Amino acid sequence: MNNNKIQRHNERMKRHKEIVDDKIAKATIEQGVVIVITGNGKGKTTSALGTLLRSLGHGHHCALVQFIKGQWACGETQFFAQTDNLKTFTMDTGFTWNTQDFAQDKLAAQTIWRECLPLFSDPNCRLIVLDEITYMFKYNYLAINELLSALKNRPKQQNIIITGRGAPKELLEFADTVSEIKPLKHAFNQGIKAQEGIEW
Repeated sequence: MNNNKIQRHNERMKRHKEIVDDKIAKATIEQGVVIVITGNGKGKTTSALGTLLRSLGHGHHCALVQFIKGQWACGETQFFAQTDNLKTFTMDTGFTWNTQDFAQDKLAAQTIWRECLPLFSDPNCRLIVLDEITYMFKYNYLAINELLSALKNRPKQQNIIITGRGAPKELLEFADTVSEIKPLKHAFNQGIKAQEGIEW
């Protein structure tokens, strides 16, 4: 790279730093955020658990609420079971297309929701991950208004991460941060078997 290109690069980086520094200076509000990770691509739960791990690393009290999953030994569940600062709740019915029982699945969803609801009033709970909860609204197991009410009335510093495909419009509008994961390629569609440590 010649000197002119290096100089132009350094100038771009300087301008970029000024923009970033300005945004940092203007971000003065201190409060918890609602993060929605949606889309049809792989990695929504993985992303949420990465943030959960980060929060636990700072000594925060957290909660992991898993809808849909729960009938097999997930690596994250086994790992987090050893963590003192984490409360876990699992719907424990497996995938809805396996159970094929609307009444059973709706009851299971409502039960786990009632069990975790007190967390939204606990100022010591710094982060709540609601994994795959979007399916509960799609299948009419839970009412979106109940979740929105809990989000609106939670402690000021509490963070929430919501994962799952097809996040409702109301939730996307309410959230502070929304990420959509798009599938470009997936090993499973190429006939590669799901494996321990990657898919569960």
